[in-house]
Amino acid sequence: MNELPTLSDPAAEPSKTPGAAAPAGQPPAGAAMPPAPANPPPAGPSTRTLTIAVVVLGILLAAQAVNTHTQMRKLRTEMAMRLQKGDAVNTETNQIAKSVQEATKELQVKVGVLEGRQQEAQAQQLALEQMYNDMSRNRDEWALAEIEQVLSTASQQLQLAGNVSGALIALQNADRSLSRSDKPQFITIRRAIARDTEKLKALPSVDLVGLAVRLDNVIAQVDALPMLSDAQPAMPAAPERKANGRHKASKAPQMEPVVPQDTWVTRLQGAWNGWSSEMWTDVRQLIRVRSVENPDSLMLAPEHAYFVRENLKLRLLNARMALLSRNEAAFRADLLAAQETLARHFDTRARQTQTVQTLLRQVQGSNLAIEMPTLVDSLNAVRNYKAKP
Repeated sequence: MNELPTLSDPAAEPSKTPGAAAPAGQPPAGAAMPPAPANPPPAGPSTRTLTIAVVVLGILLAAQAVNTHTQMRKLRTEMAMRLQKGDAVNTETNQIAKSVQEATKELQVKVGVLEGRQQEAQAQQLALEQMYNDMSRNRDEWALAEIEQVLSTASQQLQLAGNVSGALIALQNADRSLSRSDKPQFITIRRAIARDTEKLKALPSVDLVGLAVRLDNVIAQVDALPMLSDAQPAMPAAPERKANGRHKASKAPQMEPVVPQDTWVTRLQGAWNGWSSEMWTDVRQLIRVRSVENPDSLMLAPEHAYFVRENLKLRLLNARMALLSRNEAAFRADLLAAQETLARHFDTRARQTQTVQTLLRQVQGSNLAIEMPTLVDSLNAVRNYKAKP
């Protein structure tokens, strides 16, 4: 690369170039040269040292050049590798940036949804707080409001349906609720409730269930009652007192049993008595005389008899409903209509019909006209306490 200059021999240079011009101060070529000394003087130590230094310097410069060239090559290779890595990193960075942008868009959408839900949750929280504030009012006010509602309902049931037991239960529950709070301010209300309770307990009791059961028995017997339009009317019921009197009279003279003698006269007399009694029974069945106030009832068709019985049942059912609701006017009107139907279309001489009429008269004799008290004292006491500031 950097070659060292070679030193020419000064003695040999003139011989090499014979035709060359001689330098200034020297004799021409054709001129006679002076004889050279036989032995030239040897080179000095300074020349060798300079030569060695120049050679070493050249070697160092060459080594430096080679080292520099190697380092430049390595640097170029490293730069190329770094540029490739930078391009790959840039590509990855672009992909990551795109994914981050997409994720950011998704997050923005989710954040919008969450904000909407947060607003809904805040609205619900406000509503719940309002409800909690409404419900967290004074416990006594809620208890009094509940007691007032219960007493009002019991008063209505007492006036409309005569439900005395229900009103007593309502008063007892109200007094029990007030006793739990154990406050002296409720003494006035509890006194009013106690007065109304005593009024209800002092009412005369009416056996509504027993009367309803009797009406149910009458309804169950309607289908078996004989009617005036039946083809074979029932035999009239014999009076019990006369029968009992005759029975006692017949038993009185029989002190000792009499055993009849088994002769042909007694057998003939027994046969005659049996035949004559059967004949008389048949004759009585052939001809019968009855006094009927409504002749139209005898002309009632069999298919119409079914509707008469059902109409009677409906009347009795209406009377039962009026009894349970304490509607005395409707109760007595339905019972009168049922008795008129029995007297008009049914055979009143039959024992079953007489039994039914007796039951209806017993039910009709019950007194339902009981003046029900009101729960005004208890309601006024509760309302006055609530009206206090």
